[in-house]
Amino acid sequence: MMQVTTLFESIRPRYPEFKDQVALITGSSRGIGKGIALRLAREGMKIVIHGLDAQEVETTTQELQALGVPVIGLAADLTSDDEIDRLFQATLEAFGTINLLVNNAADLRRKTLFEADKTMLDHQLSINIRAPYLCAQRAAEIMRPAKSGSIINISSVGGFRAHWTGHPYDLTKGAIDMMTRAMALDLAQIGIRMNAIAPGAILTDRSAPPSDPRLEQVAQRIPMGRFGTPLEIGAMVAFLASEDATYVTGQVIYVDGGVTAQLSPPGQPI
Repeated sequence: MMQVTTLFESIRPRYPEFKDQVALITGSSRGIGKGIALRLAREGMKIVIHGLDAQEVETTTQELQALGVPVIGLAADLTSDDEIDRLFQATLEAFGTINLLVNNAADLRRKTLFEADKTMLDHQLSINIRAPYLCAQRAAEIMRPAKSGSIINISSVGGFRAHWTGHPYDLTKGAIDMMTRAMALDLAQIGIRMNAIAPGAILTDRSAPPSDPRLEQVAQRIPMGRFGTPLEIGAMVAFLASEDATYVTGQVIYVDGGVTAQLSPPGQPI
């Protein structure tokens, strides 16, 4: 993966209204969440880095600090109500408010119906649905007095079209899509917008090595012929949170290289 400094400097800021606003991004110590954090930091936002692994959180926080970004980092298990409270309290103590919440943290494991046991189901229901629900409630309470703010859920193409071997992950992302629509109706009345982004295949530091032939095989099944990047998801987050999207709420935006538009992969017609 490219160095953080190189990635940061490659971003062209577009939204001056973000200057000194506060963004809390769950699951931002690596992967898609880190790309989102980099984009928002480049736009001038104050950043809260969160993750489950304390060392990863510290590393990412230090990388942003070295770039001059106002940032704090906190490791927290979002299956715990107390840990969610601690995350929001730390954010308020450091920056005084929250303008943008990105619910990105999730358990990404996928298995067949008969392989996914009750322990896995319970964990994904907790981290993939319950945690974003509670975080959105907390953020909305903070945003309510100002009658402004944005909440963005990171969903998946699996919330719309099921993966082969997609349990229980896909069902949790389908729930996130509906949570986005349902909450958006309540929040619209108090000036807060909620949307979701559904990424397709995104190349992250958790993907296979670049030389792995499986990556090319997957890329060939994507209409655009390549994987997406975390910064491309970050670009959509920035747009949805910006003043250019003030009439957009309750939507699920697919950033997937065309995957959900196709009935079957290239060369495999039904």
